[in-house]
Amino acid sequence: MEERYKELIKLINYHSRRYYDMDEPEIDDYEYDMLMRELKEIEAAHPEWIEPDSPTQRVGGKASNTFEPVIHNVPMQSLQDMFSHGEMEGFLEKIINDYPGTGFTVEPKIDGLSVSLEYRDGLFVRGSTRGDGLIGEDVTENIRTIRSVPLKLNTPLPFLEVRGEVYMPRRAFEKLNARQLEEDQKTFRNPRNAAAGSLRQKNPAITAERMLDIFVFNIQQIEGAQLTSHRQSLDLLGELGFKTVPFYNCYEKKNEIIEEIERIGSLRGELSFDIDGAVVKVDSFALREQIGTTSKFPKWAAAFKYPPEEKQTKLTDIEISVGRTGVLTPVAVLEPVLISGSLVGRATLHNADFIREMDIRVGDTVLVRKAGEIIPEILTVMEHGAGSVPYIYPDVCPSCGDKAVRLDGEAATRCINPECPAQTLRNIIHFASRDAMDIEGLGEAVVEQFVSAGLLKGIADIYTLKAGDIAGLERMGEKSAQNLTYAIENSKQNDLYKLIYALGIRQIGLHAAKLLAQKFKTMDALKSATEEEILSIDGFGAVMAESLCNFFASPHAENILQKLKECGVNMTARESSSDSLKFAGLSFVLTGTLPTYTRDEAAAIIEKNGGKVVSSVSKKTSIVLAGEAAGSKLTKAQTLGIKIIDENEFLKMLND
Repeated sequence: MEERYKELIKLINYHSRRYYDMDEPEIDDYEYDMLMRELKEIEAAHPEWIEPDSPTQRVGGKASNTFEPVIHNVPMQSLQDMFSHGEMEGFLEKIINDYPGTGFTVEPKIDGLSVSLEYRDGLFVRGSTRGDGLIGEDVTENIRTIRSVPLKLNTPLPFLEVRGEVYMPRRAFEKLNARQLEEDQKTFRNPRNAAAGSLRQKNPAITAERMLDIFVFNIQQIEGAQLTSHRQSLDLLGELGFKTVPFYNCYEKKNEIIEEIERIGSLRGELSFDIDGAVVKVDSFALREQIGTTSKFPKWAAAFKYPPEEKQTKLTDIEISVGRTGVLTPVAVLEPVLISGSLVGRATLHNADFIREMDIRVGDTVLVRKAGEIIPEILTVMEHGAGSVPYIYPDVCPSCGDKAVRLDGEAATRCINPECPAQTLRNIIHFASRDAMDIEGLGEAVVEQFVSAGLLKGIADIYTLKAGDIAGLERMGEKSAQNLTYAIENSKQNDLYKLIYALGIRQIGLHAAKLLAQKFKTMDALKSATEEEILSIDGFGAVMAESLCNFFASPHAENILQKLKECGVNMTARESSSDSLKFAGLSFVLTGTLPTYTRDEAAAIIEKNGGKVVSSVSKKTSIVLAGEAAGSKLTKAQTLGIKIIDENEFLKMLND
C-alpha cells in the first residue's frame, strides 16, 4: 500500500501540473477527484506516511490572526518605471554606450503580488510577501494552496530562494466577482487587488478557493548550482518544476527591444492573465554586478508601463440582472468596441445612484476603458443621444415581477421575493449549507444538478424529494439517494434559529437568527412581531428590523413558510434552562490569539452555553477572553476594570 501511496502522489502532482501549469489536462475532474479520495483514505489510515509534497498538504495550516515578519536577506527591489519610448531609449543607450554588445531580455510584467519562495534540500519551507523590499510577511500556508508552486523540487538543491509574481487568472477573477455579486458582497476592482487580498487571508482554505497562480521570474539565492545569465536561470527554474514567465526573448539592438515591448503590449487582450508592462533586463549576471544598483532599484533593469486604453462607443440599452440576495444590478449594453485587444460590449453601471449622478441615458456616447485591464467601466458621458430621456430605475423585479425596494442606508435596490427564479439556485444552496439546515450531501454541484433536472424549483421542494427520483440521476446511486433523503428528513428537527438563518433574510446572519429565536420562540410569533419589538433586541437596528418586516409581509414568504410547515419542518425554538447554561447573561469580547481555539470556535462555545459575543469593549462587557498579542481591547478592559481571563480560566469556567 505504501508503494501505491507514493505512486498516487506522483500521479496527482503530474495531473495537477498538466491542468494548472500547462492547461492540458489528460483526465477529467471526476477521475482526479477519485485519485484524491484514494490518497486521503490511505493518509487517514497511515498518517505516519504523509509526505511533505503530498497534494493534501496544500491546505494544511490553521487560520492565523497575524503574519510573522520575514527579513529578506536579498532585498526585493522594485524597478524604475518608464512611460514613453524616449525614456526607455535613454535607459538603453546609457548601458549600450558604456558596455557595447550587451544582451537584454524582454519579458511581460505580470500584474500581481511579488513574493519570495524558499526551499531547503528541495522542499518548500517558507513563502513571504515583498513588503517594503526589506521586510515582508510570512504567508507560507497560503502559498502552499497555489497549485503551480512545487512543494518538492525535481532536483534537491541545498538551498534556493526564488522571486515570483502571484496573480489571479482572468477566468478565476470573473468567477470570484460573479460569486461576490451573488452573495451581495463587495466586488474586487481588478485581478491584482483580488490576488493581494486573497493571499493575505487569515484562513488558507479561503485562499485555496480563490484559484491563485504564480509565475517565477528570478533566482534570489542558490546553493548547488552556478549560473551566469538570466536566460540560464529561467531554464533551470523550469527544470526544477517552477512555472516561469510565459515568454521572453533576448536582443542587443535598441529598436528591436522597442518593437518587442510594443508586440507584448498588443497581446494584452489575448492573454489569460493581466500584464501592466514589459520588463527589460541585462542578461549577464557579471555585467549586472558592474552596472550596480541604487538603494531603491537596480540600474540594469527597467519596466515599461502601458497606459490604459480608452475608447468612445454608444450605449444602446441598460439591462437589469438579479443576484442571489435579490440585488438588481444594471449593466450597460454597448456597441462593441476593441479595447486592449478584446471586444467590449457590456459594462457595469453599479447602481441607481451611479446612473443618476452621471446622467447616463440609453443612446448616449460614452467613454469606456478596462479598469485593471479587465473590467469594462464607463468613465463619462461624452454626449446625450438625440431625444434621450433620463433613465428610470425599475421598482419591480425583472425576473418575477414582484416589488423591488431600496432599504434606508443601502445603495442597492433588491427584490424581496424568496421564490424569485433568479435567486432560486443560490437560495437553495444557502438553505442546505452547514450553518443553515445542514443537509449533508446537498452541496452546490448537487443542487445545480437537481435544479437542471427540474426536481427543485424552490427551497420547500427539498422536502418533497424522493429517493427514487434522485437515484436515477448521474452519480447518484441508491445508497447516495437514501443517505440524502435521510439527511433531509433529519434536518426537519433543526432548532428554529437554523431555519431563520436558512431563509436568507437580508441583514440577518447566524447570530441575529439565534437572538430572534431566543426572543420570539416560534416562527408565528416572529412573523407577527412589530419593528418596535424587533428593535428591543440588543444589537438590532432599524435596517435589520425593516428587512425582517418586509420579508414577512411578502405573500411569497407566507407561501414558502406554509409549505415548510406542511412538510413537518420544526418552527419552534428548543427550550433550554438558563440555569444549565454556564454563560447565561454574560457578554464576552475576544482579543488576541488563543493557544488552542480559533476565535470562531471560542465564540461558538460561548453562545452554546448561553453567552453573547460582542465586538467592542464597553462598561456592559462582562468578560474579556485574551490571548497572545492582544491589543487595544485588552488595554481598554484594564482601564474599565473589566474581568480578563485567558484560555485556561475559560476552560475552568466551562468545567466547573
